[in-house]
Amino acid sequence: MSNLVRLIIACVVAGAGVTLCGFGFWGWGILVFFIGGLILLTYFFNENMIIAQFYLRKENSEKADQWLGKITDYEKQLNKNQHGYYNLLLGLMESRKAPLKSEKFFKKALSLGMKMSHNVALAKLSLAGIAMAKRNKREAQMYLSEASKDDKNKLLADQIKMMKAQMAQMDKQQAVRGGYRQY
Repeated sequence: MSNLVRLIIACVVAGAGVTLCGFGFWGWGILVFFIGGLILLTYFFNENMIIAQFYLRKENSEKADQWLGKITDYEKQLNKNQHGYYNLLLGLMESRKAPLKSEKFFKKALSLGMKMSHNVALAKLSLAGIAMAKRNKREAQMYLSEASKDDKNKLLADQIKMMKAQMAQMDKQQAVRGGYRQY
């Protein structure tokens, strides 16, 4: 359902609640007014994305992918502030299947913008992992330093520390006649 339709329905239902209160049906008016508030809440927070995040936390990626699939045209169905988060969720889903193909979703999420700094740090940390998989050490270091700056609450500190240790392992590897040897 389009966001404009949600907004119109919420206003009509809230208006009906106010009208019921005006005619003296306070109980029904308050109930209908709260229902209008819930519909208005879905304008700002899409229920499909909330359910997909729930299933991602439970590590049920099939169900999360199913709920994200219900969003057919994210530009019409989501609020503009949610576009970056939608691409972040798509990137997280794609990184479980094919990690190197998820890069475009993370970059698009960063370009669209996200308000929470730990989500920005998560996207940059994922991009650092992709850059390490491609053996692009300079880009990986850049994304790691940006991720550590954006992780203000230190929610991803352990993952950043682990990624830096893996980067140090990349330094220890040395090319020896077409192969790599670890010291």
